[in-house]
Amino acid sequence: MEVLRLECRIKNLLERADFGAEVVLHGWVRTRRDSKGGFSFIELNDGSSLLGIQVVADGELANYKSELTQIGTGCSIRVHGKLQESPGKGQTVEVHASRIEVLGWVEDPDTYPLQKKRHSMEFLRQVAHLRPRSNTFGAVARVRNCLAIATHRFFQEKEFLYLHTPIITSSDCEGAGALFRVSAESPAQSGDSASEFFGRAAYLTVSGQLAAENYACSLTNVYTFGPAFRAENSNTSRHLAEFWMIEPEMAFCDLDGTINLAEEYIKYIFGAVLAECPEDMAFFNQWIEKQAIATLEQVVNSDFERLTYTEAVEILERSGESFEFPVQWGNDLQSEHERFLSEKHVQRPVVVTDYPRGLKAFYMRQNDDGKTVAAMDVLVPRIGEIIGGAQREERSDILRERMSEAGLPEQEYWWYLDLRKYGTVPHAGFGLGFERTIQFATGMANIRDVIPFPRTPGSMEF
Repeated sequence: MEVLRLECRIKNLLERADFGAEVVLHGWVRTRRDSKGGFSFIELNDGSSLLGIQVVADGELANYKSELTQIGTGCSIRVHGKLQESPGKGQTVEVHASRIEVLGWVEDPDTYPLQKKRHSMEFLRQVAHLRPRSNTFGAVARVRNCLAIATHRFFQEKEFLYLHTPIITSSDCEGAGALFRVSAESPAQSGDSASEFFGRAAYLTVSGQLAAENYACSLTNVYTFGPAFRAENSNTSRHLAEFWMIEPEMAFCDLDGTINLAEEYIKYIFGAVLAECPEDMAFFNQWIEKQAIATLEQVVNSDFERLTYTEAVEILERSGESFEFPVQWGNDLQSEHERFLSEKHVQRPVVVTDYPRGLKAFYMRQNDDGKTVAAMDVLVPRIGEIIGGAQREERSDILRERMSEAGLPEQEYWWYLDLRKYGTVPHAGFGLGFERTIQFATGMANIRDVIPFPRTPGSMEF
């Protein structure tokens, strides 16, 4: 079989103007139209672009009548031909085929799931192995890729070290207890196999943060980009059991430093999407969220508002809005509160800081008032919280107090306490939920539609 030539990906062909050039391309048939003149128009897509390319198949091709008039949506083909200027509207180039090989037939065209142009999101989740062939999910995949590459580019340009933190862990980073237990089962084992294998209980991580702090306290600036897991029985449009997190950790850094980095990072990756995925963003803007592009442009070009939690509560109390959840100092901000602040009050991203200590994790640095901690959340329109971060508690005595309040045994976190014992430093970091970020960029309503294979309560296909 001939090796795929990268220069002949359809995205690249659509940008070329060297008409007459010999090309070889591969892809899946979207549509085929037969002309009365004895030739066919085949729309071919290989996933590199939202747009497909038109292939003109002449009736004189050797397998035209035997095969090419039988191919339909979903069939895979290889096309040899010449690049030509297209006379049709909405396209600049097309390929005039000199040879077309059918690589894979759709065995039963009547049962091919993607026959129609438009399908419900719920239906497409049931065929997650094929949904990337649809316009929506192909575009989601390309935007996801762009955001991931831009993330690495951003941190590498700032000389952060990319760190791989454990997926299997013995610690609960957040202290929330919503953990998946890991077991090593085999026919020869029985009982508590998790404890037998590691000598103690093991879980899937909810965050790489604590491990990243170890390396930040030796290498200064590090970041993680990996999967995380929460065993929350939640079926909302904003929650997954398996998701991806981006978590930078910086030594010699305070709360203001991590807020500045978070704002710069968000503007960078959204700027990259606008610049590098214009066709896909135009698609989302037309079919998914009418303000998708304008919203990203606003984020990139505006300064983030900064409010303390106390100021935010006062604003919400004075708003006159009828919230489902009551607003009171000491209560956590709900999604409706976060969206009001970002969508209606300032109409741009908001950073809320200095939350009550009882609302936040044990590792967040206690402020001098004894009531609040140096925490921050970045809130954006439509989504609410997109980033959560904090300055970490570097003082050993106060950290021990917070751990005791949270019911966390010191012996389980001895290594974490050692960081405060041997050359402690001010340090800070944040975590960004990657799927919520993709939701915000694309306007997709459900988080299950921005990850290739969603894991949710009662659902784990593929």
